[in-house]
Amino acid sequence: MQGGLLAVHAHPDDETLATGALVAARAAAGVHVTVVTCTRGERGEVIDTPSHPTGLAHLEGDGRALAAYRETELSAALAALGVADHVLLDTVQLPDGTHGGETARFEDSGMAWVAPGIAGPAPDSGPTAFARVPLDVAARRLASVVRDRRPSLVVTYEAGGGYGHPDHVRAHEVTVRALELATDPTAAVGGEPWRVPERWEVVEPAEDLRSARRALASDPSVRRLADDHGLMLPDPDGDLPPVAVPAADLLATATRTVDVAPVLDRVLAALAAHATQVQHAGRTTPAAGPGVVARYALSNGVLAPVLATAHLRRAATRPATPVGSAR
Repeated sequence: MQGGLLAVHAHPDDETLATGALVAARAAAGVHVTVVTCTRGERGEVIDTPSHPTGLAHLEGDGRALAAYRETELSAALAALGVADHVLLDTVQLPDGTHGGETARFEDSGMAWVAPGIAGPAPDSGPTAFARVPLDVAARRLASVVRDRRPSLVVTYEAGGGYGHPDHVRAHEVTVRALELATDPTAAVGGEPWRVPERWEVVEPAEDLRSARRALASDPSVRRLADDHGLMLPDPDGDLPPVAVPAADLLATATRTVDVAPVLDRVLAALAAHATQVQHAGRTTPAAGPGVVARYALSNGVLAPVLATAHLRRAATRPATPVGSAR
């Protein structure tokens, strides 16, 4: 499988929201794509409103039931994106016959909205929350996947977790550590050591995101959608999430772009598959301008743009840290 793409995500739906265009484009080009999901999204909010009726509100707060349902959504989304290779991180078995530690299951840590589109830690995350799992317990499992798949490219969130969710932040940390362990011949993770040639992080040029928000908010069809369904328009001048990076900063690092239009149908189908989490996903009209190709809303009811171009930033690599070091 050497030469493929491995995408690491915190919950079902993140593979589509963060890297849907990249994953779909690589899969369509015949590249082997592996998606790793760290939790099953047990604590996700369930959208069930008159304008987006799912009949699934009873799942919110029932962690195991919601997790099982979100696994079915994830399977459908991956099929829409063209991905056949999926790994739930807590199911990875290490050579000693264990799953890498005392935690049998990695669970959604929960979050709280601290601003439109920006999350922070939940006040009541439990002991099995992914954000509380010891770093090497999770990283050893991911390192095992890396050694087995031997990808040429690994992608995940930047250090701020895209929008601040503690599980996204932890997924970034776990990925960085796992790539160190994968190169360390003393690490007990199975397989032959493998150094991933490239690690990339999902980013959005801040100026492009503000422009896209402004275009979305001024599109008459989007304004009608918001009025008809009780949604909120994005604030072009509001706080931006950590995924937004000043364009000047991006000029100082290597970047890649993905044209979203050729795979937009796949991405929209994947978004629709995550019906408990995503609502009103659809194409925008030409009035939104060339920088925006679609829109959607999450449980916070704020419409968000899908930019015409997806961006990735190459992350700096660092030498392997001995497996016995403190973490």
